[in-house]
Amino acid sequence: MKHGDYLEIIRLAASAAGMEVTLSRRGFLLLSACAVASLSAFGLREALGGEAPLVILDNSKGMILADPSRCVGCQRCELACTEFNDGRAQPSQARIKIDRAMNFGPEGPTGGPAMQGTWGNGLVVQGVCRQCPHPVPCDTACPQDAIQADPKTGARVVDTERCVGCRLCQRACPWDMITFDEERQKASKCFLCHGKPKCVEACPAGALRFVPWRDITREGLPGGAAQSVLSAAKAKVCLECHAPAQKKPSAH
Repeated sequence: MKHGDYLEIIRLAASAAGMEVTLSRRGFLLLSACAVASLSAFGLREALGGEAPLVILDNSKGMILADPSRCVGCQRCELACTEFNDGRAQPSQARIKIDRAMNFGPEGPTGGPAMQGTWGNGLVVQGVCRQCPHPVPCDTACPQDAIQADPKTGARVVDTERCVGCRLCQRACPWDMITFDEERQKASKCFLCHGKPKCVEACPAGALRFVPWRDITREGLPGGAAQSVLSAAKAKVCLECHAPAQKKPSAH
């Protein structure tokens, strides 16, 4: 394979991961979802330039894809989620969201002619965690580092021992997919049930599928305005990774 062929593979892998930026001379791009290894050996600086940010992606290995055309609104997925994760049947605490779009769809009663749900065109649009790529909004917003990657699946999971119930992760999620338990004062999110999502197993209509990860954060509109408060420590780390590489002063 020619050197130019390697460079094209790198470009395609970056595009598949939803990345349209180039890499700095300081690092390499880890694309676990695209199974690209040892990229630095192929001359990334020459291929993609040396003055752009360094971005390291550590994505989930899988994700849940929802098919609204198959959903019958039975809410068994919500029951399965809470029974497995919380030991109780409480759809309001589910990490997958069906009830909120049941009547009017994601747009609510203001959807007009495009209104979905039982009061619209009958389409029930499931709300599922998109397993966002780096920088993960909920993870980045957490001041306690309570949201960590599951070693098995790579999906972000809330460590309830660290969670202080500040709800900043809930405010940061563009799709409003963070669940908050009022009784325990703890946040939670979909972590793919350690690789065997119970909602997928429980769906009688085949409206949910567990598939290899891809970036779908650009598909569809966010569910609402997201607000994120970034701690000074995290902001410093982000700047080190994402700020454009500084040009070295020329020697005279």
